[in-house]
Amino acid sequence: MITDFSIISASPEIMGGTPVFAGTRVPVQTLLDYLKAGESIDDFLDGFPTVTREQVIALLEEAGKQLVGMVA
Repeated sequence: MITDFSIISASPEIMGGTPVFAGTRVPVQTLLDYLKAGESIDDFLDGFPTVTREQVIALLEEAGKQLVGMVA
């Protein structure tokens, strides 16, 4: 589970507790939907300027580590 709170946060007061990029109201699922649809990180960032490239990269790196750890 991703626990770096500088990357994502979840609070009942923000988007009903949906995990969002920290300091924004942008759901993490939105990035995943963009990537699944074949869009680029740049496309996502253009659409959601409150999210930083560093947050996106950190999320993807952490998710990758956790997935590898699950099968190792």
